[in-house]
Order: sequence, then C-alpha cells, then structure tokens
Amino acid sequence: MNASANLDAVFAALADPTRRAILSRLAEGQASVNEIAAPFEISQPAVSRHLKVLERAGLIERGVDEQRRPARLKAENMAAAVDWLAEFRAFWGASFDQLDDVLAQMKQAEAKDAGHD
Repeated sequence: MNASANLDAVFAALADPTRRAILSRLAEGQASVNEIAAPFEISQPAVSRHLKVLERAGLIERGVDEQRRPARLKAENMAAAVDWLAEFRAFWGASFDQLDDVLAQMKQAEAKDAGHD
C-alpha cells in the first residue's frame, strides 16, 4: 500500500467513533473480540467488522492465542497521520496568535470606552 493510500485508510478508520473507542480500549492493552465488544451496544460480529477495518489500516494486529485472536494496538502506524496533521500546526498557531491580538485590541477598546463613561 502506498503512503497516500495508507493515510487514506488510517483516516477512514479513524472517522468512525466506535473504531476510535476500540483504539482507546486497546491503548490499555490487548483484548479479545468479546472483551472489546462488552461496552458497546452492537453485536460481536459488528465489532469484528470494525476490527477488520482497523487491521487493514494497519492500526491493530491480531494474534493467535489458542481459540482467541486478541487484538493489540499498532500505534506506530498512526505516525503518518500525525505527521500530516502536524503540517497544519503552524497554521493553527498563527491563527490563535491573530485571535489573541484581536481579543487584546477589543479589551483595550472596551477599557477606553469604559473610561469615558
């Protein structure tokens, strides 16, 4: 899978709140499908489908432990998504700096207006 397709798969996998919750659970340690499914109001087969999406995106891996296939987080594969998002950090930093400047100007104008009342 090329880098762009991998990034697409990661963001597609992360777009679903159930899959994000599954990743959060797996950040605590590996778990079986039944353990992962327990807090959700969806069926075990539905959780299995979410796990397949996460696995195809390279965000989890599935082991074999007798009859279980525990899932575990592969957080390093989120690195491409984090790197891509980091490209926008400078934009957001500049935007927040501009907002701070506008708010400071508004406070100064408010203070001047209050002093003339």
